Amino acid sequence: MSHFDLVVESVRRDTPLIRSFVLSAADGEPLPEIDPGAHLRVVLPDGRDRPYSLVALPELEAAGKWALGVRLEDPGQGGSRYMHALAQGDRIRTSAPINNFPLSIGPASPVLIAGGIGVTPLVSMAAKLARHGKSFALHYAARSRDHFAFLEELRTICGDRLSLHPDDDPDLALDISALIASLQSETPIYVCGPAPMIDRVKAEAAARGRDPEKLRYELFTAPVADPQGDAAFQVELKSTGQVFDVPPGKSIIDVLESGGVDLLYDCQRGDCGVCQTVVLEGLPDHRDAVLSDAERASNKLMQICVSRAKSPKLVLDL
Repeated sequence: MSHFDLVVESVRRDTPLIRSFVLSAADGEPLPEIDPGAHLRVVLPDGRDRPYSLVALPELEAAGKWALGVRLEDPGQGGSRYMHALAQGDRIRTSAPINNFPLSIGPASPVLIAGGIGVTPLVSMAAKLARHGKSFALHYAARSRDHFAFLEELRTICGDRLSLHPDDDPDLALDISALIASLQSETPIYVCGPAPMIDRVKAEAAARGRDPEKLRYELFTAPVADPQGDAAFQVELKSTGQVFDVPPGKSIIDVLESGGVDLLYDCQRGDCGVCQTVVLEGLPDHRDAVLSDAERASNKLMQICVSRAKSPKLVLDL
């Protein structure tokens, strides 16, 4: 996977917990245009990496620059603290942009629903929709009025298409049930934010019989499974007929690589989609944050870095 060496051009404190960063290429060349919904992975000093959504603002795209918004997580795993310690002139290394949350522009007017730092990919979506003269609405929920990030940019991009929902104002707090009930059946929904918000949107949409293909969402944190409840299972590779035993505490990738199988993967947390594999037989135990509800229900795809098996054996198209 290609990488980018970037320079931090500026750092801005958007909210008490969120900082935004403008990035340029270390070699001075313009950075490529990004598609709304894309993210990149920032390499940390210890070699790990963390995903952050790219914010495609028109003035930055014209200058060949990128922007990120990062919320300080406490407790976290070190990524946000590293990012919040960056200053102007610092250099970082990142992956190329990855997009598992693409925007599809069609005849229907989409509704964008953001919670907290989940607004970052939706800023890019709103900017593209506005640029193409498309109708849309953006509902943005945050803890309080001083917790809205990229607010000046959103007001410029969206105008009266932006609705702010501070949680501490009962008159303005986001009523997900009422919002979903007000939408026409063909309205596409894009949602990004805390897992409880996404789960609520999904539940309300399902309760009203909405087409799941018209609901798009993104999570960067994969569901956490309890390894104490894991059972051993077998994996058979269709191409060679080899059978491998996958014990508790080991991933499919761990076992296959130990057995000399050459695999393509990246994050090993179930949130990038690089290791996605076709399941030919058996029932996977999905633990990723990539597949849609329909894809999970089909049991034809799985992320072999984190997902396991509910059946004694899986046959994979490898």
